[in-house]
Amino acid sequence: MIKTLTGQQFASTFCLRPEQFAWFLGAGASASAGIPTGYSMILDFKKHLFCQLSKISPREVDANDPLWQQRIDLFFSTRSELPPPDDPTEYAKAFEAVYPTAEARRLYIEKAVTMGTPSFAHRVLAALLTTRRIPCAFTTNFDQLIETATTLTDQLVSPGDRANMTTAAIDNAERAERCLRESHWPFLAKLHGDFQSVELKNTTDELKEQDARMRRVLGAACARFGLVIVGYSGRDESIMAALTQALAQPSAFPGGIYWVTRSANSILPAVRALLEKAAQAGVTAVLVESPTFDELAGDIVDGINLPDALLPYVQESRPAPILAELPLPTREHRSFPVLQCSAIPILSMPQYARRIEINTAITTARARELVREVRAKAVVASIGREIAAFGADAELLKAFAPVGGRIAGTIELHPDTDSWALGLLYDALIWALSRRKPLLPKLRRKGHALIVASGLPTDSPERVASRKEQLSCLHQAYSAPLTGQVDGYDYPYNEGVQIRLEHVTDRWWCAFEPFTYVELPHTDSGGDADHEADNNASSFVHRTNPVMDWQRERWAGRRNREWARIIAEWARLLPSGNKEGVIRAIDLREDAGPGQDAEFQLSPITAWSRPSHEHSYFQRSGR
Repeated sequence: MIKTLTGQQFASTFCLRPEQFAWFLGAGASASAGIPTGYSMILDFKKHLFCQLSKISPREVDANDPLWQQRIDLFFSTRSELPPPDDPTEYAKAFEAVYPTAEARRLYIEKAVTMGTPSFAHRVLAALLTTRRIPCAFTTNFDQLIETATTLTDQLVSPGDRANMTTAAIDNAERAERCLRESHWPFLAKLHGDFQSVELKNTTDELKEQDARMRRVLGAACARFGLVIVGYSGRDESIMAALTQALAQPSAFPGGIYWVTRSANSILPAVRALLEKAAQAGVTAVLVESPTFDELAGDIVDGINLPDALLPYVQESRPAPILAELPLPTREHRSFPVLQCSAIPILSMPQYARRIEINTAITTARARELVREVRAKAVVASIGREIAAFGADAELLKAFAPVGGRIAGTIELHPDTDSWALGLLYDALIWALSRRKPLLPKLRRKGHALIVASGLPTDSPERVASRKEQLSCLHQAYSAPLTGQVDGYDYPYNEGVQIRLEHVTDRWWCAFEPFTYVELPHTDSGGDADHEADNNASSFVHRTNPVMDWQRERWAGRRNREWARIIAEWARLLPSGNKEGVIRAIDLREDAGPGQDAEFQLSPITAWSRPSHEHSYFQRSGR
């Protein structure tokens, strides 16, 4: 079992005897300095190769977009140009495929490394090199960030205290050999070369032929010091082979191997195999979990004493903490980035309706006519020789007396399977939503609606004032009159909402959609009065609607902000009933006698929606 430490725990161990550790830096150690990481370079190489082979313009491809990454990986999964993702040879193969010549690869690296500036972590490392706390460092990076940072820290101390670090690349390996042989500290060994080197190690063949002399220097250093590995994935077979071979030495890694990674679960199999082999050989093998090189450097600075001349210089570049304490949310919903939907959850609705047996089968339209003839307050649906209804028993018996109506208990409602039950509850919901509100129900065969009541000239001042107060917030949301006449016509209009009763995600919803209703000249549709013919927008638009353009223009200028206000106010007005959000279709009085009312309980909070943050497309923070 490989032991795992936090960055702070490692820093405590390291600061006791920093001189017993050599350091090994990979591309990830230069990420915060602005140098592309090996992973980002792989994405760039694969993007360019994909564009070359698929004839797609590079401007159309975002290599950092996970959806594009999936598409590119799928493209190469059926071809032989590249190994599969996360293969140890992926970087080298992709680099060589895009830039076949060594000169082109050198120019690419030179351009990439000149973009960087020493980071806080590089300053910390440089301070440790200047004060000879670190004897030697190895890197696969081509940049000169360590050299630049160390030159600057050297200038801050007296001439006699300067480290004057020696740098050796693959084209002058004898320097590294001499430094190690003579214990001339500190020195930096650049295993893949410097961007100014004639030779650079990038491709698979080049990496396999890792300079033997530099490999011996690395192995000899591993026999004298422990090794701290930062920002390195373990993809290069040549480096991993050199580290594995170093384990065969009698006194390999006397200070242990400390492999720094974001997560212990994210290391490559080759890294885990190396650490397990080290542990079997009696070498201390530890995974250090630290999000970034900068954070690890901060833990080290907090636990080690630096000269007064260096500490201010190092600390001035220290990044602000990434983590900060935030108050926990106190509500179930947030104003951003969630989106408010025009759908109200129905917490409960009628399970039973009154059953009325009759002598002859009639249609629902005929049943409604019988109710209107006696001016009864009822909602009905026909089931052949039975009627399902909401209302007072006395009024229902009076309405259906012509067909021998008699009360026969109740009937269970299954709107998810029975269309008549769905229609009955749909009608009842419309009446319940309009009850005690300045709203008029409009029941249509193709869909129901509620419109704002214009009022009558005979309305009392108290009634007018009440209606105005109830609609004041809705009026502000529209920023326009809720009722009036269409310009150029004598047709009255009313703002309203189309209502739908829908079953989605295993629950029932009252969905609504704002629209502008226009009262067009009446045409004889042959339908019943409660369920009028369609003559307005959507299902409420007559086929020869002369004001269609006016209706569209009225809504064309309303953008997201206006729509949000309108939806929010309708969502507040529609479910308003008692304190529990209960609304009733009939609102039976106590003196009405026995009966069956249609009672709905609506949530005071609408449905809320947001993009699926679990989808990889929205995990755009990078790696």
